[in-house]
Amino acid sequence: MILAKTEILKVSKNAGTAEDIEKLKFASDVIKRGGLCVFPTETVYGLGADALNEKAVKSIYEAKGRPQNNPLIIHLSDKKEIEKYCLTEGACGLEKLTSLMPAPLTVILKAKDIVPKATTGGLDTVAFRIPANAVARKLIELSGTPVAAPSANISGKPSPTNAKDVIEDMDSKVDVIIDGGECEIGIESTIITLCENPPVLLRPGKISFETLTELLGEVHMSHAVLDSLKPGEKILSPGMAYKHYAPDKPVILLKGGTEKKINYVNEKNKSEKIAVICYESDREKINCKDTLCAGDGNNNEAYAAKLFSLLRSTDKLDADKVYAFLPKDTSGISLAIYNRLMRAAAFNVINLD
Repeated sequence: MILAKTEILKVSKNAGTAEDIEKLKFASDVIKRGGLCVFPTETVYGLGADALNEKAVKSIYEAKGRPQNNPLIIHLSDKKEIEKYCLTEGACGLEKLTSLMPAPLTVILKAKDIVPKATTGGLDTVAFRIPANAVARKLIELSGTPVAAPSANISGKPSPTNAKDVIEDMDSKVDVIIDGGECEIGIESTIITLCENPPVLLRPGKISFETLTELLGEVHMSHAVLDSLKPGEKILSPGMAYKHYAPDKPVILLKGGTEKKINYVNEKNKSEKIAVICYESDREKINCKDTLCAGDGNNNEAYAAKLFSLLRSTDKLDADKVYAFLPKDTSGISLAIYNRLMRAAAFNVINLD
């Protein structure tokens, strides 16, 4: 930290007032000086530092307790900045992907030498995105540098989607926390690499696999989206760790028919202290007092928006373990929910079918 204590600055979502700009100028000055600043994006809150300042980047890893071989995403304010930090020649599909930006989408390209290895996790590639959140883009613009930013949580814990959860993890570890309200999407950006041909989806998100395939033609999906990394396999992007997004209590995932899942947790509730994460339509049939609603089963975007805050809230419950209902399929944003839950549970799944 470069400040004596953590400063918490509340701003409006559109960063449109003179007071907002003054607060963001203060925060951007902290970034320019090598400090740490937490800021909102449309996905989750990010823990930011100057991506070109190796010492500042290393302080991100220290604040999070994050392994230094886990690469960071650099956040840009405008498409014209991409060529400053990435080798774009021959990157098939880049123009189509950037046509979506700003968006909850991260693209991996070969890195230029200006990007420190501390930022890329030692790789010769760099992940970049242009956030759709107005506060994030204005902060990056005022900082005059790309901002490296993983999620603003203790490494391995559920990512924060509001300032309260950020403060819980990061107060006294960072210089500034910008409170920009709740994040709309609630899960991290989609990550696709153009360093392979065809491109490979490494982490699912709001921008779905189906959308990418429609846009680019052939797209492969990394086996690590729904499975763990193989022994010795490199972490190519954030979110590929074996266990990630996990609360303190063990998470067990239930796969299968709805009635089977309901009957299973009701039986477990007779002898165990459990919490259950399920859809609204299932809630009235579940006997457990600590039943947390993830929204309408027909709207998995609502599930995604609530997922991390629900996982975090289980640590405050009088339960020994958490059961969570997996989505019925892996299409659209359901794939991202499935991916996050599998890692939160360290792939502990009970198939009731």
